[in-house]
Amino acid sequence: MPNMSERFMVVPVAHAEESAFGDEPDGDSVFDAGAGEERRGSVPILRYSREPNKYGDGNPRESSPFINNADDDKGTLYDGKNMALFEEEMDSNPMVSSLLNKLANYTNLTQGVREHEEADEDEGAKKQTVKSPQMGTFIGVYLPCLQNILGVILFLRMTWIVGTAGILESFIIVSMCCSCTMLTAISMSAIATNGVVPAGGSYYMISRSLGPEFGGAVGLCFYLGTTFAGAMYILGTIEIFLTYIVPSAAIFKAEEKAEEADALLNNMRVYGTCCLTLMALVVFVGVKYVNKLALVFLACVVLSILAIYAGVIKTIFESPVFPVCLLGNRTLQNHGFDKCMKTEIIDNVTVTTKLWSLFCKGPELNASCNEYFTINNVTEIQGIPGLTSGVISENMWGSYGPAGMLVEKAMPSVPASDSSQDKLMPYVVNDITAFFTLLVGIYFPSVTGIMAGSNRSGDLRDAQRSIPIGTILAIATTTIIYLSCVVMFGACIEGVLLRDKFGDSVKGNLVIGTLSWPSPWVIVIGSFFSCCGAGLQSLTGAPRLLQAIARDGIVPFLEVFGHGKANGEPTWALLLTAVICESGILIASLDAVAPILSMFFLMCYLFVNLACALQTLLRTPNWRPRFRYYHWTLSFLGMSLCLALMFISSWYYALVAMLIAGCIYKYIEYRGAEKEWGDGIRGLSLNAARYALIRLEEAPPHTKNWRPQLLVLLNLDSELSVKHPRLLSFTTQLKAGKGLTIVGSVLEGTFLSRESDAKRAEQSIKSAMAAEKTKGFCHVVVSSNLRDGFSHLIQSAGLGGMKHNSVLMAWPASWRQSSDPQSWKNFIETVRETTAAHQALLVAKNVDSFPHQERLAEGTIDVWWIVHDGGLLMLLPFLLQQHKVWRKCKMRIFTVAQLDDNSIQMKKDLQMFLYHLRLNAEVEVVEMHDSDISAFTYEKTLVMEQRSQMLKQMHLSRTEREREAQLIHDRNTASHAALNDKADVSPERVHMTWTKDKFCTERNRNREPSANMAVRDLFSMKPEWESLNQSNVRCMHTAIKLNEVVANKSQGAHLVLLNMPGPPKNRGGDENYMEFLEVLMEGLNRVLLVRGGGREVITIYS
Repeated sequence: MPNMSERFMVVPVAHAEESAFGDEPDGDSVFDAGAGEERRGSVPILRYSREPNKYGDGNPRESSPFINNADDDKGTLYDGKNMALFEEEMDSNPMVSSLLNKLANYTNLTQGVREHEEADEDEGAKKQTVKSPQMGTFIGVYLPCLQNILGVILFLRMTWIVGTAGILESFIIVSMCCSCTMLTAISMSAIATNGVVPAGGSYYMISRSLGPEFGGAVGLCFYLGTTFAGAMYILGTIEIFLTYIVPSAAIFKAEEKAEEADALLNNMRVYGTCCLTLMALVVFVGVKYVNKLALVFLACVVLSILAIYAGVIKTIFESPVFPVCLLGNRTLQNHGFDKCMKTEIIDNVTVTTKLWSLFCKGPELNASCNEYFTINNVTEIQGIPGLTSGVISENMWGSYGPAGMLVEKAMPSVPASDSSQDKLMPYVVNDITAFFTLLVGIYFPSVTGIMAGSNRSGDLRDAQRSIPIGTILAIATTTIIYLSCVVMFGACIEGVLLRDKFGDSVKGNLVIGTLSWPSPWVIVIGSFFSCCGAGLQSLTGAPRLLQAIARDGIVPFLEVFGHGKANGEPTWALLLTAVICESGILIASLDAVAPILSMFFLMCYLFVNLACALQTLLRTPNWRPRFRYYHWTLSFLGMSLCLALMFISSWYYALVAMLIAGCIYKYIEYRGAEKEWGDGIRGLSLNAARYALIRLEEAPPHTKNWRPQLLVLLNLDSELSVKHPRLLSFTTQLKAGKGLTIVGSVLEGTFLSRESDAKRAEQSIKSAMAAEKTKGFCHVVVSSNLRDGFSHLIQSAGLGGMKHNSVLMAWPASWRQSSDPQSWKNFIETVRETTAAHQALLVAKNVDSFPHQERLAEGTIDVWWIVHDGGLLMLLPFLLQQHKVWRKCKMRIFTVAQLDDNSIQMKKDLQMFLYHLRLNAEVEVVEMHDSDISAFTYEKTLVMEQRSQMLKQMHLSRTEREREAQLIHDRNTASHAALNDKADVSPERVHMTWTKDKFCTERNRNREPSANMAVRDLFSMKPEWESLNQSNVRCMHTAIKLNEVVANKSQGAHLVLLNMPGPPKNRGGDENYMEFLEVLMEGLNRVLLVRGGGREVITIYS
């Protein structure tokens, strides 16, 4: 099998000497053009790059050897005016004529096992001769497939399968398995002819069609299948050696008949381990010998098949003499006797035979004998009656049975009353329990090997023509051979001999060998060398497959197996292969190992069919196979057949194989490197996403399905790093991986000038998202100013029904110190735009103090429900509590009662409302009556307005502005200290419960003839207070009063959620609005301001 871990790169013929072992240009493509060192006029050809992980760096783009690679043409001047319009493009993109010239000179020479050995022999020689691949369809595909498909099962188990299942059922088994491989070959041909398939064969095809997760899972299954196939071939080799060539070489010998099976298994383990060690050494030391002997092994297979056909034809004229001895209707093991008779007459004296001694306690005629032996006669029948004997009618139906069942011919016999001693007698018995599904599992490995042609794609002159023709012809040929063998065996061989798995009834001859011509030894020797060769090829191919997977970098813990000897030989992979192969040999039974590798091969074939069907149905633009005789229905039929055969063969093995593949898939998905191979699964995801998005857009989501789909607005520093990464932590805790998260940011400038910055910013945000475990999408916009950029994000982020409905941002904490008022103006404009877009807004204050991933101790999340916002205030704490960080926190809901409210009834109603919402929370109603506006409020408002006016009217420098702000701050502090000395100015104490009496008293007191509070307050005003905007005074009063109550109740809360008041309609009051919010949140640590999106987001209905 060629090295599956190789890729091509361009080297000029003129410079092959320098480049063959020198430094290689970096690249991440399957083709990597090293044109920077080429001379103009040199002919570029492909050679393999052996650098590990060369093409597995996970860069999510598909580069080309022709685009962005015009160094060859750097010296060429386009003097003509015909192409002047395209002069800019010519620096990076070649002319069509130049492209076609390069394409015409491309080839895809493989540098596999053979070249590695040549590199060894050259011992550091720098010269590397590059040959063009010359293999045609017959030599390159047809014969390797034939050699791989025909093998151990045909020689060792085919006759037994025909005898046990009968001709009809055997025909069904062979037809099912061959149909499965034929359909798979059609799918494989379509994939193999859809572009160049480098060495790597089936793994490369599946991984590039179904993506790294499926590719890795199926690639490893295919590797395990190939490894267990090696174990099966070695066990077959040892079975032929110990049973048919040198039975006396057995180390463990059975004292009694019951111990024979165990002795055979132990012999298989010992000899199998020795054989595996020897083969592994051969592969390690000199793979070239395996390749040179391939032709010899193929000749053995072909000669053996021809010998079978010759023997069948010969039986028409003369049947070979292989008598089978029957006692009654029972078949006898023909080991301890030479004549099939109880007694014989020698010199007119009747004497007993060796057969008599096996059933009687002595050679005497009056000795005590086995009852069944006494009452039944011994008959001798012909083991190979011949093609014209009519035995085909007897072998038409199956003869299944449990282990230990006697192999009997359908003829009359006298039953014995006591059958307890039968198991000690030399009868031929079933060694295992036989049933139809078991036979399917044992037979299927004999049709595997169809990938041999695609694995050699690099050696073919025209792979896209040879692979389909050669593979399909090889499968058709082997199908005809198998089906004809089923019929010929059933028509030529006696049924009891067919069911005799090890040929005990014909003196230990190989059953299929008894039929061959000119001698049984042709088949025995041929099958022995065939199994040896197949085992060596499995041990050669499997490590290279593992090396290809390891070098792709998709399974991190396998990367060590990508390394090997200096010439690229996979040493570590060979070691692992030998260890796994040894586990198969320790099972020791060919019949037990065969279903295991059947599972892995069937899973591989299943995914080949799936890949073809998927690509066809998705109509991927790149899906243009040259092989036209395929259809997605055939691929689905093949896939269904593979799945059916898996569960028919062994349902528990099938589940284990699927579990292994599933675990590998999830592991690669969780830990593996990111790959973009243009695979079909990605195309399927895109189609599914498109369908889902179209369905989502048909109607807005129901309240029951509403969840915050977040647009997170991030600010970046001058180094393009995320300023507030805890905002992403909070997003993760709020979302818990559910719903949509779009993380957006804006860069100031033009896209043309800041394109690279935008990419860097995107990578920076993605790194921060990965660190904070935030799952979502990243969107960086370059805009002429920040305000427009954030506006664009709010308007256009998302797609179809997958649009955000909530915006999360950090509170601009340093807005007062900022020299540029645009920072807080942008914030207020964002608030206005989210309101206009009917989106919810979440603003986090002190976001850097929010928890990261550490779990919070028991505490509270306090919700201050001032106005109804659709229920978002109550939904958010519930969502946070689902995350482990906030799980121990309890929710408390505070609501404010006004003068006209009955606070007791309010509390009852709110508790009932929360009960219907299925939310667990403590409820508290806080009463706030209209107290007098304090002098502190006036003073705070005055300072706010004076600062605002100063900044508007004076164009101060930054230092002067800071000095002015400091003066205002000092005066504010002095006023505040003076006012604190006056007890009569402090606000009235807040009552905690409204009763009917208090309600009436307050109402009457407020009806005094003093018009209103504002008029009463005028008497205590300072002169400078008279000019204040009364609206600002009232807003400031609300902020101060509410802040006092919230700070009093929620000072120790882990998080405080507050209704966010809307910005003023008049933009002139924007700075005042920022002051109001600052006062509202003063003294609180973690605050989340929440502004609803204008729709109900929580419901009491199911």
